[in-house]
Amino acid sequence: MSELSFAPLETFADIAMGQSPDTETCNSDQRGMPFLQGCGEFGRRVPDTSIFCALPLRVGKTGSVLMSVRAPVGTMNYADQDYCIGRGLAAFKAKPGIANTTFLKHAVEQNSGFLHRRSQGSTFAAVSSGDVRTLPIPNFGFDKQNEIAAILTSIDTAIEKTEALIGKFQHIKAGLMHDLFTRGVLPNGTLRPPRTEAPELYQQTPIGWIPKEWALERCIDLCPRICVGIVIQPTQYYVVDGVPAFRSANVREDGIDATNFVYISPVANNLLVKSQLKTGDIVSVLTGYPGTSAVVPLEFHGANCIDILISSPGEKVSSEYLCDWINSSFGKEQVLRLQGGMAQQHFNVGEMRELLVALPSRAEQLLIRNRAKSVEKKLRLEKSLQEKFTKQKLGLMQDLLTVKVPVTTISNIQGAT
Repeated sequence: MSELSFAPLETFADIAMGQSPDTETCNSDQRGMPFLQGCGEFGRRVPDTSIFCALPLRVGKTGSVLMSVRAPVGTMNYADQDYCIGRGLAAFKAKPGIANTTFLKHAVEQNSGFLHRRSQGSTFAAVSSGDVRTLPIPNFGFDKQNEIAAILTSIDTAIEKTEALIGKFQHIKAGLMHDLFTRGVLPNGTLRPPRTEAPELYQQTPIGWIPKEWALERCIDLCPRICVGIVIQPTQYYVVDGVPAFRSANVREDGIDATNFVYISPVANNLLVKSQLKTGDIVSVLTGYPGTSAVVPLEFHGANCIDILISSPGEKVSSEYLCDWINSSFGKEQVLRLQGGMAQQHFNVGEMRELLVALPSRAEQLLIRNRAKSVEKKLRLEKSLQEKFTKQKLGLMQDLLTVKVPVTTISNIQGAT
């Protein structure tokens, strides 16, 4: 097999570097061409903007790839129509008969390190026109580019369909949790009639209407322990291998992400008893996405945590129910209100203590949790599938764009599966 050669992106594509138009020509009245200053309006595949420009200076043509040249450098979308592009973007489109635009997008993605290395050392991360134009692209023939593009497009389509299903199930879950937390579940497994049909079954509270049998409690009255993890110089306790220590990045609404733990020594863990975790504790994010919470599973009993909230539910509330409540719109709205409406501020122990919780009996909490499990199972399945497809794509890109595996071999494998 011959050695792989490269040529600059400008050999294969027509490239347009963005230029910001006069602000007086920008409007929200749909006068002119849709305008993108940067990647802030990028969607899953194509942009979505409500800003227009009456006198565009630079245009990303329909069918081109739009790429961010300012932080985050390298983020890409397809242009589903002509866009006026500002200084934060570049656009490239394959020269007819010479290259395939989809192939070029994946080749740029595969070689994203080229742009990232050139963006370092600036006041803010950005790359120049020269960086974009000289970005190395595998020097494949037109027919081979088309074959590679077809293979990678098929797995992109699978990823997009999976992401759409995840979005659908997340929407379904949000609606279900709203119903469960306002109507509850009767012993026969059905929801109470809505308040409009049976107002006598409900009571008004500071957080809205809830079933009459329910109480309204503060978190501090439900959790004997609400405290914060290690705050002062946590890095002094770090070791290569030891006791897992949770950070904000490990806390997700769908559970604990164990892929990026840091570790502290067993000696330090024994000293830092206050921040040790027990099975059933709830860990909550302080900053970034304040209030995002997860229940500590059995396998992490005795672990520690860094700069996140710890709540230990008592007998009146189940860990799963309370965690679901904090993550629901009812919990999030309270968190945002305590933050003055700004989600990036700091959520603290005092605010968690005052968080109000609509509290049914333990038996009804279990019924509510069981109803939520069905949609959560579907979500987990689709997220697992998304992760699988994403890993497959990374492997395919590595194989195809570095000629480790011939295109014909990949095509044969895909055809057999």
